[in-house]
Amino acid sequence: MNGMKRRQFNLCLLGSAAAMSAPRAAWSDVAHTLTANEGLAQIAPRDYQETAVWAFNDSVPGPTIHVLQGDRVIRRFVNALPQASTVHWHGIRIDNAMDGVAGVTQDAVASGDAFHYDFTVPDAGTYWYHPHNRTWEQMARGLSGALIVEEIEGAPAVDHDEALLLDDWRLNDDAQIAEDFGNMHDWSHAGRIGNWITVNGQGAWSRNVGRFTRMRLRLVNTANARVFIVEPRGLDGWVVALDGMPLDAPLRLENFTLAPAQRADLIVDVVAEEGKKAFLLSIERDGGYALATFNIGGASREQVLPAPAALPPNPVASLEALSEAHKVDLLMEGGAMGRMRGAMLDSQMTGTRELAASGKAWAFNGMADMDDMPLVEASLGETIRIAMTNDTAWPHAMHLHGHHFRVISIDGNTGPLRDTALVDRGKTLEIAFVADNPGDWLLHCHMLEHSASGMMTWLRVT
Repeated sequence: MNGMKRRQFNLCLLGSAAAMSAPRAAWSDVAHTLTANEGLAQIAPRDYQETAVWAFNDSVPGPTIHVLQGDRVIRRFVNALPQASTVHWHGIRIDNAMDGVAGVTQDAVASGDAFHYDFTVPDAGTYWYHPHNRTWEQMARGLSGALIVEEIEGAPAVDHDEALLLDDWRLNDDAQIAEDFGNMHDWSHAGRIGNWITVNGQGAWSRNVGRFTRMRLRLVNTANARVFIVEPRGLDGWVVALDGMPLDAPLRLENFTLAPAQRADLIVDVVAEEGKKAFLLSIERDGGYALATFNIGGASREQVLPAPAALPPNPVASLEALSEAHKVDLLMEGGAMGRMRGAMLDSQMTGTRELAASGKAWAFNGMADMDDMPLVEASLGETIRIAMTNDTAWPHAMHLHGHHFRVISIDGNTGPLRDTALVDRGKTLEIAFVADNPGDWLLHCHMLEHSASGMMTWLRVT
Protein backbone atom coordinates (compact mmCIF):
# COMPACT_ATOMS: atom_id res chain seq x y z
CA MET A 1 0.00 0.00 0.00
CA ASN A 2 1.30 3.42 -0.94
CA GLY A 3 2.36 5.28 2.19
CA MET A 4 2.09 2.19 4.41
CA LYS A 5 4.97 1.86 6.85
CA ARG A 6 5.90 -0.04 9.97
CA ARG A 7 7.25 1.86 12.94
CA GLN A 8 10.99 1.59 13.34
CA PHE A 9 12.64 0.67 16.61
CA ASN A 10 16.19 2.04 16.93
CA LEU A 11 16.65 1.81 13.15
CA CYS A 12 15.47 -1.83 12.99
CA LEU A 13 12.39 -2.66 10.93
CA LEU A 14 9.37 -3.70 12.93
CA GLY A 15 9.19 -7.42 13.49
CA SER A 16 6.67 -9.61 15.17
CA ALA A 17 6.15 -8.90 18.85
CA ALA A 18 4.28 -10.79 21.51
CA ALA A 19 3.41 -9.73 25.03
CA MET A 20 2.46 -11.56 28.16
CA SER A 21 -1.08 -12.82 27.81
CA ALA A 22 -3.97 -10.73 29.08
CA PRO A 23 -6.61 -13.23 30.23
CA ARG A 24 -10.24 -12.22 30.23
CA ALA A 25 -11.52 -11.82 33.77
CA ALA A 26 -14.63 -13.59 34.98
CA TRP A 27 -17.82 -11.63 35.65
CA SER A 28 -17.04 -9.61 38.74
CA ASP A 29 -19.69 -10.86 41.17
CA VAL A 30 -17.10 -12.10 43.68
CA ALA A 31 -13.90 -10.61 45.05
CA HIS A 32 -10.76 -10.87 42.93
CA THR A 33 -7.21 -9.73 43.46
CA LEU A 34 -5.47 -7.15 41.29
CA THR A 35 -1.75 -7.14 42.00
CA ALA A 36 0.69 -4.52 40.77
CA ASN A 37 4.07 -6.21 40.40
CA GLU A 38 7.41 -6.09 38.63
CA GLY A 39 7.74 -8.42 35.64
CA LEU A 40 8.97 -8.99 32.10
CA ALA A 41 7.17 -8.61 28.78
CA GLN A 42 8.16 -9.07 25.13
CA ILE A 43 7.40 -5.50 24.13
CA ALA A 44 10.08 -5.19 21.44
CA PRO A 45 10.54 -7.64 18.53
CA ARG A 46 11.64 -11.20 19.32
CA ASP A 47 15.28 -10.51 18.47
CA TYR A 48 15.38 -8.20 21.49
CA GLN A 49 15.30 -9.32 25.09
CA GLU A 50 12.22 -8.97 27.25
CA THR A 51 11.53 -5.59 28.79
CA ALA A 52 11.39 -5.07 32.55
CA VAL A 53 7.90 -3.68 33.22
CA TRP A 54 5.42 -3.02 35.98
CA ALA A 55 2.27 -5.04 35.40
CA PHE A 56 -1.14 -5.85 36.80
CA ASN A 57 -1.37 -9.59 37.50
CA ASP A 58 1.80 -10.22 35.45
CA SER A 59 0.07 -8.86 32.34
CA VAL A 60 0.78 -5.88 30.05
CA PRO A 61 -1.77 -4.48 29.63
CA GLY A 62 -3.51 -5.70 32.77
CA PRO A 63 -6.39 -8.21 32.66
CA THR A 64 -9.49 -6.91 30.94
CA ILE A 65 -12.30 -6.70 33.47
CA HIS A 66 -15.75 -7.46 32.05
CA VAL A 67 -18.92 -6.63 33.99
CA LEU A 68 -22.56 -5.94 33.21
CA GLN A 69 -24.02 -2.47 33.61
CA GLY A 70 -25.18 -2.08 37.20
CA ASP A 71 -22.83 -4.78 38.58
CA ARG A 72 -20.44 -4.37 41.48
CA VAL A 73 -16.72 -4.42 40.83
CA ILE A 74 -14.84 -5.88 43.78
CA ARG A 75 -11.06 -5.94 43.64
CA ARG A 76 -8.49 -6.35 46.37
CA PHE A 77 -5.57 -4.28 45.14
CA VAL A 78 -2.21 -5.64 46.32
CA ASN A 79 0.81 -3.40 45.85
CA ALA A 80 3.91 -5.51 45.19
CA LEU A 81 5.79 -2.57 43.65
CA PRO A 82 8.81 -0.84 45.21
CA GLN A 83 6.80 2.39 45.60
CA ALA A 84 3.31 3.39 46.74
CA SER A 85 0.44 3.16 44.26
CA THR A 86 -3.35 3.18 43.82
CA VAL A 87 -5.92 2.18 41.19
CA HIS A 88 -8.00 4.89 39.49
CA TRP A 89 -11.06 3.61 37.61
CA HIS A 90 -10.99 6.07 34.75
CA GLY A 91 -14.30 7.40 33.41
CA ILE A 92 -16.55 5.54 35.84
CA ARG A 93 -18.95 7.83 37.70
CA ILE A 94 -17.89 6.18 40.90
CA ASP A 95 -18.28 6.76 44.64
CA ASN A 96 -15.65 9.33 45.62
CA ALA A 97 -13.92 7.06 48.15
CA MET A 98 -13.24 4.53 45.36
CA ASP A 99 -11.75 6.99 42.83
CA GLY A 100 -8.19 5.97 43.69
CA VAL A 101 -6.49 9.38 43.82
CA ALA A 102 -3.64 9.42 46.31
CA GLY A 103 -3.84 12.38 48.65
CA VAL A 104 -7.41 13.28 47.64
CA THR A 105 -9.74 10.29 47.94
CA GLN A 106 -7.42 7.85 49.72
CA ASP A 107 -3.92 7.42 51.04
CA ALA A 108 -1.45 5.89 48.64
CA VAL A 109 -1.14 2.13 49.16
CA ALA A 110 2.37 1.51 50.48
CA SER A 111 4.58 -1.22 49.06
CA GLY A 112 3.43 -4.53 50.51
CA ASP A 113 0.00 -3.21 51.55
CA ALA A 114 -3.47 -3.69 50.05
CA PHE A 115 -6.69 -1.71 49.47
CA HIS A 116 -10.22 -2.99 48.91
CA TYR A 117 -12.08 -1.41 45.97
CA ASP A 118 -15.83 -2.01 45.88
CA PHE A 119 -18.13 0.02 43.65
CA THR A 120 -21.07 -0.18 41.26
CA VAL A 121 -20.80 0.69 37.57
CA PRO A 122 -23.78 2.82 36.47
CA ASP A 123 -22.84 3.21 32.81
CA ALA A 124 -22.19 0.76 30.00
CA GLY A 125 -19.18 1.45 27.82
CA THR A 126 -15.41 1.33 27.47
CA TYR A 127 -13.43 2.42 30.52
CA TRP A 128 -10.00 1.64 31.94
CA TYR A 129 -7.91 1.57 35.08
CA HIS A 130 -4.46 2.87 35.96
CA PRO A 131 -2.48 4.10 38.98
CA HIS A 132 -2.95 7.61 40.36
CA ASN A 133 0.26 8.01 42.33
CA ARG A 134 3.45 8.91 40.45
CA THR A 135 1.26 8.23 37.44
CA TRP A 136 3.82 9.64 34.99
CA GLU A 137 6.27 6.89 35.98
CA GLN A 138 3.98 3.99 36.80
CA MET A 139 1.97 4.18 33.57
CA ALA A 140 5.15 4.59 31.52
CA ARG A 141 6.32 1.31 33.06
CA GLY A 142 3.19 -0.51 31.87
CA LEU A 143 0.41 -0.18 34.45
CA SER A 144 -3.02 0.06 32.81
CA GLY A 145 -5.90 -2.19 31.83
CA ALA A 146 -9.37 -2.12 30.28
CA LEU A 147 -12.67 -2.12 32.17
CA ILE A 148 -15.52 -3.10 29.84
CA VAL A 149 -19.09 -2.58 31.04
CA GLU A 150 -21.47 -4.54 28.83
CA GLU A 151 -24.94 -3.27 27.94
CA ILE A 152 -27.76 -5.16 29.63
CA GLU A 153 -29.74 -4.87 26.42
CA GLY A 154 -29.34 -3.14 23.08
CA ALA A 155 -25.74 -4.22 22.49
CA PRO A 156 -24.85 -4.32 18.77
CA ALA A 157 -24.58 -7.70 17.09
CA VAL A 158 -20.92 -8.16 16.07
CA ASP A 159 -18.64 -11.03 15.14
CA HIS A 160 -15.77 -9.79 17.34
CA ASP A 161 -15.56 -7.37 20.26
CA GLU A 162 -11.98 -6.19 20.83
CA ALA A 163 -10.49 -3.79 23.37
CA LEU A 164 -7.39 -2.21 21.78
CA LEU A 165 -5.16 -0.38 24.26
CA LEU A 166 -2.81 1.99 22.45
CA ASP A 167 0.44 2.85 24.20
CA ASP A 168 3.90 4.16 23.46
CA TRP A 169 7.12 3.26 25.21
CA ARG A 170 10.45 5.01 25.49
CA LEU A 171 12.92 2.15 25.04
CA ASN A 172 16.70 2.27 24.91
CA ASP A 173 19.05 0.18 22.74
CA ASP A 174 18.59 -3.01 24.78
CA ALA A 175 14.77 -2.70 24.76
CA GLN A 176 14.58 -1.50 28.37
CA ILE A 177 12.41 1.40 29.49
CA ALA A 178 14.43 4.61 29.61
CA GLU A 179 14.42 5.72 33.23
CA ASP A 180 14.58 9.43 32.51
CA PHE A 181 11.35 10.04 34.41
CA GLY A 182 10.87 13.57 35.65
CA ASN A 183 13.17 15.32 33.19
CA MET A 184 12.12 18.93 32.73
CA HIS A 185 12.26 18.80 28.95
CA ASP A 186 9.36 16.33 28.92
CA TRP A 187 7.58 18.13 31.72
CA SER A 188 7.75 21.54 30.04
CA HIS A 189 7.19 20.42 26.44
CA ALA A 190 4.80 17.81 24.99
CA GLY A 191 5.27 15.25 27.76
CA ARG A 192 6.90 11.82 27.59
CA ILE A 193 6.65 10.68 23.97
CA GLY A 194 7.88 7.15 23.29
CA ASN A 195 9.74 5.64 20.34
CA TRP A 196 7.84 2.34 20.24
CA ILE A 197 4.08 1.95 19.82
CA THR A 198 2.11 -1.10 20.90
CA VAL A 199 -1.48 -2.27 20.83
CA ASN A 200 -2.32 -4.60 23.71
CA GLY A 201 1.40 -4.82 24.44
CA GLN A 202 2.27 -5.95 20.90
CA GLY A 203 4.21 -4.04 18.28
CA ALA A 204 2.41 -5.82 15.44
CA TRP A 205 -1.12 -6.59 16.66
CA SER A 206 -3.19 -8.48 14.08
CA ARG A 207 -6.29 -10.62 13.69
CA ASN A 208 -7.45 -12.97 10.92
CA VAL A 209 -10.94 -12.06 9.74
CA GLY A 210 -13.26 -12.75 6.84
CA ARG A 211 -14.48 -10.14 4.41
CA PHE A 212 -17.64 -8.39 5.67
CA THR A 213 -16.83 -9.34 9.25
CA ARG A 214 -18.40 -6.86 11.65
CA MET A 215 -16.36 -5.84 14.71
CA ARG A 216 -16.73 -3.61 17.71
CA LEU A 217 -13.32 -2.06 18.33
CA ARG A 218 -12.87 -0.31 21.68
CA LEU A 219 -9.84 1.98 21.39
CA VAL A 220 -8.20 3.32 24.55
CA ASN A 221 -5.27 5.75 24.49
CA THR A 222 -3.17 4.74 27.50
CA ALA A 223 -0.03 6.67 26.47
CA ASN A 224 1.46 9.26 28.81
CA ALA A 225 1.25 12.10 26.32
CA ARG A 226 0.97 10.95 22.68
CA VAL A 227 -2.03 12.18 20.70
CA PHE A 228 -3.00 9.55 18.12
CA ILE A 229 -4.62 10.43 14.80
CA VAL A 230 -6.30 7.21 13.69
CA GLU A 231 -7.27 6.41 10.11
CA PRO A 232 -9.14 3.30 8.86
CA ARG A 233 -8.04 1.54 5.65
CA GLY A 234 -10.18 -1.25 4.23
CA LEU A 235 -12.67 -0.75 7.06
CA ASP A 236 -16.04 0.96 6.75
CA GLY A 237 -17.95 1.90 9.83
CA TRP A 238 -19.15 4.25 12.51
CA VAL A 239 -18.12 5.82 15.79
CA VAL A 240 -20.82 4.80 18.27
CA ALA A 241 -19.41 6.00 21.61
CA LEU A 242 -16.77 8.36 22.98
CA ASP A 243 -15.21 8.03 26.44
CA GLY A 244 -17.70 5.26 27.15
CA MET A 245 -20.78 7.34 26.41
CA PRO A 246 -23.01 6.47 23.41
CA LEU A 247 -23.48 9.05 20.68
CA ASP A 248 -27.05 10.08 19.95
CA ALA A 249 -26.56 8.64 16.47
CA PRO A 250 -23.64 6.69 14.95
CA LEU A 251 -21.12 8.95 13.21
CA ARG A 252 -19.53 7.83 9.95
CA LEU A 253 -15.96 6.71 10.56
CA GLU A 254 -13.18 8.89 9.15
CA ASN A 255 -9.87 10.07 10.58
CA PHE A 256 -10.27 10.88 14.26
CA THR A 257 -8.12 12.13 17.13
CA LEU A 258 -7.58 10.15 20.30
CA ALA A 259 -5.89 12.20 23.02
CA PRO A 260 -4.37 10.60 26.12
CA ALA A 261 -7.09 8.89 28.24
CA GLN A 262 -9.75 9.21 25.52
CA ARG A 263 -11.67 6.23 24.17
CA ALA A 264 -13.65 5.57 21.00
CA ASP A 265 -16.01 2.67 20.30
CA LEU A 266 -16.14 1.78 16.60
CA ILE A 267 -18.46 -0.54 14.71
CA VAL A 268 -16.59 -1.51 11.56
CA ASP A 269 -17.16 -3.80 8.59
CA VAL A 270 -14.15 -5.32 6.80
CA VAL A 271 -14.56 -4.23 3.19
CA ALA A 272 -11.07 -4.84 1.76
CA GLU A 273 -10.80 -7.65 -0.78
CA GLU A 274 -10.20 -11.27 0.22
CA GLY A 275 -6.50 -12.02 0.50
CA LYS A 276 -5.72 -8.35 1.28
CA LYS A 277 -5.29 -6.52 4.57
CA ALA A 278 -7.26 -3.87 6.39
CA PHE A 279 -5.72 -1.48 8.91
CA LEU A 280 -6.12 1.04 11.63
CA LEU A 281 -3.27 3.48 11.05
CA SER A 282 -1.55 6.00 13.24
CA ILE A 283 -0.99 9.06 11.07
CA GLU A 284 2.40 10.59 11.81
CA ARG A 285 4.36 13.38 10.17
CA ASP A 286 6.11 10.96 7.82
CA GLY A 287 3.18 8.71 6.93
CA GLY A 288 0.80 6.08 8.25
CA TYR A 289 1.90 3.28 10.57
CA ALA A 290 -0.11 0.16 11.27
CA LEU A 291 -1.64 0.07 14.73
CA ALA A 292 -3.84 -2.94 14.00
CA THR A 293 -3.76 -5.25 10.98
CA PHE A 294 -6.65 -7.42 9.82
CA ASN A 295 -5.66 -10.29 7.50
CA ILE A 296 -8.61 -11.10 5.28
CA GLY A 297 -9.45 -14.68 4.42
CA GLY A 298 -12.73 -15.85 2.90
CA ALA A 299 -15.95 -13.91 3.23
CA SER A 300 -17.84 -14.09 6.53
CA ARG A 301 -21.08 -13.28 4.73
CA GLU A 302 -22.22 -12.26 1.26
CA GLN A 303 -22.48 -8.51 1.91
CA VAL A 304 -22.11 -5.88 4.58
CA LEU A 305 -24.70 -5.69 7.32
CA PRO A 306 -27.09 -2.75 7.67
CA ALA A 307 -25.93 0.30 9.58
CA PRO A 308 -26.06 -0.18 13.36
CA ALA A 309 -28.55 1.56 15.60
CA ALA A 310 -27.42 3.93 18.32
CA LEU A 311 -26.31 2.33 21.56
CA PRO A 312 -28.74 2.69 24.48
CA PRO A 313 -28.04 5.90 26.45
CA ASN A 314 -26.52 5.90 29.91
CA PRO A 315 -28.33 7.51 32.87
CA VAL A 316 -26.40 10.82 32.87
CA ALA A 317 -28.25 13.91 34.06
CA SER A 318 -29.33 16.23 31.25
CA LEU A 319 -28.06 19.79 31.04
CA GLU A 320 -30.73 22.39 31.65
CA ALA A 321 -30.77 26.19 31.79
CA LEU A 322 -27.16 26.70 30.72
CA SER A 323 -27.68 30.45 30.96
CA GLU A 324 -28.17 30.03 34.72
CA ALA A 325 -25.21 27.71 35.26
CA HIS A 326 -22.39 28.48 37.69
CA LYS A 327 -19.55 29.75 35.47
CA VAL A 328 -15.84 29.65 36.22
CA ASP A 329 -12.73 30.29 34.15
CA LEU A 330 -9.59 28.15 33.98
CA LEU A 331 -6.50 29.74 32.42
CA MET A 332 -3.69 27.38 31.39
CA GLU A 333 -0.24 28.97 31.43
CA GLY A 334 3.41 28.00 31.31
CA GLY A 335 5.52 25.44 29.53
CA ALA A 336 8.27 25.92 26.99
CA MET A 337 7.73 28.89 24.69
CA GLY A 338 4.98 30.10 27.00
CA ARG A 339 4.44 33.62 28.31
CA MET A 340 4.19 32.81 32.02
CA ARG A 341 6.75 34.68 34.12
CA GLY A 342 5.79 33.21 37.49
CA ALA A 343 3.06 31.54 39.53
CA MET A 344 2.01 30.88 43.09
CA LEU A 345 3.73 27.90 44.69
CA ASP A 346 3.50 27.08 48.40
CA SER A 347 1.65 30.40 48.95
CA GLN A 348 4.45 32.45 47.39
CA MET A 349 4.81 34.08 43.99
CA THR A 350 7.65 32.18 42.35
CA GLY A 351 9.59 32.92 39.16
CA THR A 352 9.91 30.43 36.36
CA ARG A 353 13.49 29.46 37.21
CA GLU A 354 12.55 28.68 40.79
CA LEU A 355 9.43 26.85 39.59
CA ALA A 356 11.55 24.67 37.33
CA ALA A 357 13.91 23.93 40.20
CA SER A 358 10.86 22.68 42.13
CA GLY A 359 9.72 20.54 39.19
CA LYS A 360 6.91 22.88 38.13
CA ALA A 361 6.42 24.26 34.63
CA TRP A 362 2.67 24.98 34.31
CA ALA A 363 -0.09 26.79 36.16
CA PHE A 364 -3.87 26.96 36.36
CA ASN A 365 -5.18 30.44 37.17
CA GLY A 366 -1.72 31.48 38.33
CA MET A 367 -1.34 28.49 40.65
CA ALA A 368 1.38 25.90 40.00
CA ASP A 369 0.13 22.60 41.43
CA MET A 370 -2.93 21.95 43.60
CA ASP A 371 -4.50 24.85 45.47
CA ASP A 372 -5.94 24.43 48.95
CA MET A 373 -9.18 25.91 47.64
CA PRO A 374 -11.29 24.20 44.95
CA LEU A 375 -11.69 25.75 41.54
CA VAL A 376 -15.41 25.65 42.21
CA GLU A 377 -17.63 24.46 45.04
CA ALA A 378 -20.93 23.16 43.67
CA SER A 379 -24.16 22.18 45.30
CA LEU A 380 -25.42 18.71 44.47
CA GLY A 381 -27.33 18.87 41.20
CA GLU A 382 -25.98 22.28 40.20
CA THR A 383 -24.95 22.86 36.58
CA ILE A 384 -21.34 24.01 36.19
CA ARG A 385 -19.71 25.71 33.20
CA ILE A 386 -15.91 25.87 32.96
CA ALA A 387 -14.25 27.92 30.22
CA MET A 388 -10.74 26.50 29.74
CA THR A 389 -8.34 28.83 27.89
CA ASN A 390 -5.05 27.37 26.67
CA ASP A 391 -2.50 30.18 26.70
CA THR A 392 0.41 27.79 26.10
CA ALA A 393 2.27 26.43 23.09
CA TRP A 394 1.03 22.86 23.62
CA PRO A 395 -2.30 20.98 23.57
CA HIS A 396 -3.73 19.65 26.83
CA ALA A 397 -6.06 16.69 27.39
CA MET A 398 -8.26 17.86 30.26
CA HIS A 399 -9.84 15.08 32.34
CA LEU A 400 -12.61 15.55 34.90
CA HIS A 401 -13.03 12.84 37.54
CA GLY A 402 -16.40 11.54 38.68
CA HIS A 403 -18.48 13.15 35.92
CA HIS A 404 -19.01 13.38 32.20
CA PHE A 405 -19.41 16.76 30.52
CA ARG A 406 -20.47 18.25 27.21
CA VAL A 407 -18.50 20.79 25.20
CA ILE A 408 -20.47 23.96 24.48
CA SER A 409 -19.89 25.35 21.01
CA ILE A 410 -19.81 29.04 20.13
CA ASP A 411 -23.42 28.87 18.93
CA GLY A 412 -24.54 27.35 22.25
CA ASN A 413 -24.99 23.79 21.02
CA THR A 414 -23.56 20.97 23.10
CA GLY A 415 -21.38 18.10 21.94
CA PRO A 416 -21.30 14.44 23.00
CA LEU A 417 -20.61 13.38 26.56
CA ARG A 418 -16.89 13.12 27.34
CA ASP A 419 -14.66 12.79 30.38
CA THR A 420 -11.51 14.04 28.60
CA ALA A 421 -11.30 16.91 26.11
CA LEU A 422 -8.33 18.06 24.04
CA VAL A 423 -7.82 21.83 24.28
CA ASP A 424 -5.59 22.99 21.44
CA ARG A 425 -2.99 25.70 21.97
CA GLY A 426 -4.38 29.20 21.80
CA LYS A 427 -7.96 27.95 22.04
CA THR A 428 -10.78 28.25 24.57
CA LEU A 429 -13.04 25.28 25.18
CA GLU A 430 -16.08 25.47 27.44
CA ILE A 431 -17.55 22.43 29.16
CA ALA A 432 -20.75 21.98 31.13
CA PHE A 433 -21.93 19.22 33.45
CA VAL A 434 -24.35 18.51 36.26
CA ALA A 435 -22.46 18.19 39.55
CA ASP A 436 -24.41 15.17 40.75
CA ASN A 437 -21.62 13.09 42.32
CA PRO A 438 -20.64 14.32 45.81
CA GLY A 439 -17.02 14.59 46.86
CA ASP A 440 -13.70 16.20 45.93
CA TRP A 441 -12.84 15.57 42.27
CA LEU A 442 -9.73 16.25 40.24
CA LEU A 443 -9.61 18.25 37.02
CA HIS A 444 -6.21 17.90 35.39
CA CYS A 445 -4.27 17.53 32.17
CA HIS A 446 -3.87 13.87 31.24
CA MET A 447 -0.56 14.57 29.58
CA LEU A 448 0.82 13.05 32.75
CA GLU A 449 4.01 15.10 32.90
CA HIS A 450 1.92 18.28 32.62
CA SER A 451 -0.27 17.38 35.58
CA ALA A 452 2.76 16.38 37.65
CA SER A 453 4.41 19.73 36.91
CA GLY A 454 1.49 21.96 37.80
CA MET A 455 -1.64 21.35 35.70
CA MET A 456 -3.92 20.01 38.41
CA THR A 457 -6.89 21.49 40.25
CA TRP A 458 -10.04 20.17 41.91
CA LEU A 459 -13.68 20.85 42.53
CA ARG A 460 -15.99 20.04 45.42
CA VAL A 461 -19.57 18.81 45.14
CA THR A 462 -21.47 19.10 48.42
